[in-house]
Amino acid sequence: MGNALRLLYGHCCKPSADSDSIGHHGVTPGVSALAHDLYNFEITSQVPQGLSEHVVSSKKAQANWYKKLSDAWRETKPPPKTPEEASRLVIQTLKRHQKADVEGLLAFYGLPLPSSLVELTSDGPPPSHLQGLKFELHTLPVDAKAVADGDTVTVYVSTTDPRESSRLPRDVQAAAIQRSKARAQKNYAKADELHKQIIDSGYRVIPVNHEEVLARKYRIRLRGIDAPESAMPYGKEAKEELTKVVQGKSLRVLVFDEDRYGRCVGDIYCNGIFAQEVMLKKGLAWHYTAYDQRPELEKWEKEARAKRIGLWAARNPDMPWEWRKQKRENQRS
Repeated sequence: MGNALRLLYGHCCKPSADSDSIGHHGVTPGVSALAHDLYNFEITSQVPQGLSEHVVSSKKAQANWYKKLSDAWRETKPPPKTPEEASRLVIQTLKRHQKADVEGLLAFYGLPLPSSLVELTSDGPPPSHLQGLKFELHTLPVDAKAVADGDTVTVYVSTTDPRESSRLPRDVQAAAIQRSKARAQKNYAKADELHKQIIDSGYRVIPVNHEEVLARKYRIRLRGIDAPESAMPYGKEAKEELTKVVQGKSLRVLVFDEDRYGRCVGDIYCNGIFAQEVMLKKGLAWHYTAYDQRPELEKWEKEARAKRIGLWAARNPDMPWEWRKQKRENQRS
């Protein structure tokens, strides 16, 4: 039995009585159910009861699918956690099988059908995207609370990173050492006071894999897009989508500029996925043409408009920059 399936089902996916749309560690019940059935198939060679009501092929064919899927799941690192990831694995693994069977299997687990999936093309920035690059960040895993909205996220970079270690203020380094000593002596009041000093300096001590890491804070504004504000239609959906892309993952951030709020303006890549591409193709952001003229961003927005998905379901969706301008004028009047 593969460790990926055992760990995914046994430790983080087993549905609980109070699980809602999201299961443990951000894994949804639909993904959990598929992981459970693949785990069970490797032990018993039995496909789940009721599957035949959703597909057209025989039990023998179904067993063949589950063998292929269990092999593919073991080879995928990290294993699928979201419905989209699980759906793509099923579609790719069974791409030579009948459409009715693939869609029936997805429907059986409540996973997205091919027609509702956004196909992503990016596997890294082309050379033309690197013009004007100032520096590159490789972040620690991102917490869901770090996503402010659909185009802004706070990230942390370990001070062991060569670029960061050369820029680390001595007083911050000293405070981190003193804090560690205070915690060892169980002087938590002193440790908290020192951590506040560290935070006020733009750093934070973050637990990572049972260790404490001193890291520098960066606020990132996604380059070339403008997502709806939280109070706007689709503002909540935009924030949720960006959270889904970055949560729990280490990011590659290419920084090109700094805005008037002190945020780094950059491109975010996560396991080869270009975050801005996801937001535009899912209709949860505008191409911010006032600051970015990349043709692919324009193309992705046009594709979402044509499909009328996300905010483009409305005939005339409010532009975020106009919404902010109106809000400022209302505050002045």
